[in-house]
Amino acid sequence: MAYIDGFVLAVPTANKAKFLEHAHMGDAICIEHGALRVVECWGDDVPHGKQTDFHRAVAAKDDEAVLFSWIEWPDKATRDAGMQKMMEDPRMNPENNPMPFDGKRMIYGGFVPVVELKS
Repeated sequence: MAYIDGFVLAVPTANKAKFLEHAHMGDAICIEHGALRVVECWGDDVPHGKQTDFHRAVAAKDDEAVLFSWIEWPDKATRDAGMQKMMEDPRMNPENNPMPFDGKRMIYGGFVPVVELKS
């Protein structure tokens, strides 16, 4: 069964091009290490809520966009092995490939799909 890693982060709008370059490189490494698909979504219609919302979740500033991203893996075992390889991959080292956003405010987690509908 598939396994999903989900991410929400805030990226300075001025760093959009840098983020896209960073994502293309990093996402290709995910695929190389077993991911089936990686999707990066730049916030377009992300409302502010009354009690909580995506902006608050990542402490987004006025000059930042909220991103919602996920990595689809064939199963958790492939994900665990792939993530281990990615962490060891020198191309993912922040000194070689600095993140164009504040990684401390990124939220992420691993998820087991429980419902999937397709047309």
